Amino acid sequence: MLVLEDVCVVRRGTTVLSEVSAVLAGGRCTAVVGPSGAGKSTLLRLLDRLLEPTSGRVLFHGAALTTYDVLELRSRVGLVQQAPVLLGAHVLADLRVGRPGLTPDEAAALLERAGLEGLPMDRETSSLSGGEAQRLCLARALAVGPEVLLLDEPTSALDAVAAQSVERVIRSLVADGLTAVLVSHDLRQARRLADDVVVLRAGRVVESGEAASSEYLAGAS
Repeated sequence: MLVLEDVCVVRRGTTVLSEVSAVLAGGRCTAVVGPSGAGKSTLLRLLDRLLEPTSGRVLFHGAALTTYDVLELRSRVGLVQQAPVLLGAHVLADLRVGRPGLTPDEAAALLERAGLEGLPMDRETSSLSGGEAQRLCLARALAVGPEVLLLDEPTSALDAVAAQSVERVIRSLVADGLTAVLVSHDLRQARRLADDVVVLRAGRVVESGEAASSEYLAGAS
C-alpha cells in the first residue's frame, strides 16, 4: 500500500534518512523501530506529506504521493500523534473537525470502535483522561474513513491501563482491515502489535520483514 524507494532526507545539512526502501503492506500493522535519533518519526511524517523527501519517492497505491491532493491524501492516510491534540470543546465537536456533517449516531459508532462506548457527546474534552483523549483522537481520525493510520508513539504518555486500552483498539482496527504504521520505542509493544517490522539505525534500514522472525525484536517479551 505504501512504498518508499531510495528515500533520503537531509535537514540543515544533516542526513536524517539515507537510501531508505521499504514496503508497508495493506491490512497489516508495520512497526517502525530503532534507537533514538534513527529517523523513525521522520519516516512517518513522509507518509502523510508533512515532510518531503530530499530525494527518492514515496508511493501510495503505486502513485507518487506528490500526485495526490494533500487534503485528499490526509483523509486517506490519518496521523495520530504522540500527545493527544483535541480540537473541539466537547466530544462531538472534536469528532466533527474533519467531518462536519457527522451525525450523533455515526459519532456513537466511532466512539464504540475506539473503545469509548457510552462517552457523553457533550462531555468537555478538557475533562478527559489521557487514555480517553488518545482514543478520541483515534476516533476523530477514523471519522474521515482512512485506509491507513500512522501512529507516532501513541501510548508513550499513558499509564499502563490506558496504554493497554489503546493497544486493544489498534489490534481491533487492524483485524477489521485497516493498515497501521506504528512508530514505537517499546519493543515489547511492537512485538505485541506488529505483523511486520522496519528497523532503522542511523537513518538506514537495517532489517525489514515479519515481526515474528525479527532478530531486533527477539529479545522483547
